[in-house]
Amino acid sequence: MRKWLVSLLVIASAIFGMLVGFEQANAASKPHYTITTDSTYPPFEFQSKNGKYIGIDMDMLKAIAKEEGFTYTLKPMSFNAGVQAVQAGQVDGILAGMTITDERKQTFDFSEPYYKTGVVVAISAKDKTVKSLKDLKGKTVALKTGTAGATYAESIQKKYGFKVTYYNDSNIMYNAVITGNAVAAFEDQPVMLYAIKQGTALKIISKQVANGGWYGFGVKKGSQAALLKSFNAGYKKIVADGTYDKIVNKYLGDTGVNYKEVKADSSRDDSTSFVSIFNENRSALLNGLIKTIELTVLGVVLASIWGILLGVMGVVPSKFIQGLSATIIYIFRGLPMLVLAFFIYIGIPNVTGQRIPAFTAGIITLILNEGAYIGAFVRGGFMSVDPGQMEAARSLGMPYGKAMRKVVMPQGIRLMIPSFINQFIITLKDTSLLSAIGIIELTQTGTLIIARNLQGFKVWLMVAALYLIVITLLTWLSNWVEKRLK
Repeated sequence: MRKWLVSLLVIASAIFGMLVGFEQANAASKPHYTITTDSTYPPFEFQSKNGKYIGIDMDMLKAIAKEEGFTYTLKPMSFNAGVQAVQAGQVDGILAGMTITDERKQTFDFSEPYYKTGVVVAISAKDKTVKSLKDLKGKTVALKTGTAGATYAESIQKKYGFKVTYYNDSNIMYNAVITGNAVAAFEDQPVMLYAIKQGTALKIISKQVANGGWYGFGVKKGSQAALLKSFNAGYKKIVADGTYDKIVNKYLGDTGVNYKEVKADSSRDDSTSFVSIFNENRSALLNGLIKTIELTVLGVVLASIWGILLGVMGVVPSKFIQGLSATIIYIFRGLPMLVLAFFIYIGIPNVTGQRIPAFTAGIITLILNEGAYIGAFVRGGFMSVDPGQMEAARSLGMPYGKAMRKVVMPQGIRLMIPSFINQFIITLKDTSLLSAIGIIELTQTGTLIIARNLQGFKVWLMVAALYLIVITLLTWLSNWVEKRLK
């Protein structure tokens, strides 16, 4: 039994060693950087129909990189997660409509300011009761975590007596107002103007821009001096040759607008049938589904190995090993999976200074979290086997380890097959949480599509349907396995 247990430990250690292998240094002659962006923040950054990231920030970065001769990899994630990723050293910089503030200067070095912005307040286009900030008293407003709009709203909250609720992306914040879950949203002026022109059913009640500030490209304080220097030099070049103005005008046009005159662009192609939206985004949805299945299959297989090891440790005749198994299961079942993902992807690099790829961090999260649940029911499955089976095997002269392998484990695992299938389904759904660390799986794909076409209900219906199809297939598999076992 000890030799078998040691072998399992060696296998598990080898798997973990492969998973935590860090990214290799880029061997290309050109400098290469990893830059994070908020992928749902049009018109500054969003995904086009063909899957490419476009917008003012994205087009500007592409032009600067071309001028300065460096290459880059984009890591799209929520703004708040992106800020933490830079601070942890997981990425080299952030370009995501980030307002330069004195507080952020404590932990970030910023480029030359590249866009002047400010905060406006918007309400539902159908709302006729709210006309000014005074009318928000006692009501709930929607804010996007970590943004200038949130900071401004928090600064005036006591004065106007409103409540606040937070969201991680702009589209969900807008829909909270449209559906009545919040009465108003605080957002950067150009972003709100663009959203309204694209058909979002909101209207601006601000008479003027508040809390004006500048956007800047940010890197971790005291690091990436060469990248910051290249960005500044390239920015000056594209301003001088007119490229920057062309980029801004492409997405915003004339910004000197009267808010009362801002309406949806009637020339926009609004082919919004369910079939047309699906056909337009079929490739993106398929890629998101494939990534989800990859995470699920790899996560379940490795989590099962780890879970079986924990289950075996829980029944061996050693109080120390049993206690170790119980402690590991207790810790990783008790931690919310999202917290665990952030701890692995952002927390550990903060301490070690080494980067962990998002996919690797996601797999490790699934192994530790799902493996703890598997370990619990594996231990229960082994203990549910009649103790007389072990006693009979030992009375025939079998060593404990051989009796476990030949008698107890086959019966226990047979009882656990339905639980394994059920855990497969749970893992499939849990992969959606990994979008928070920048993995573009099915749920995040839906978010990216909505940021572009603003068809939230129809897109989420498609995403839900794809999940249900896969889960139904897994349920049929579970029923078939149960019948075969009987």
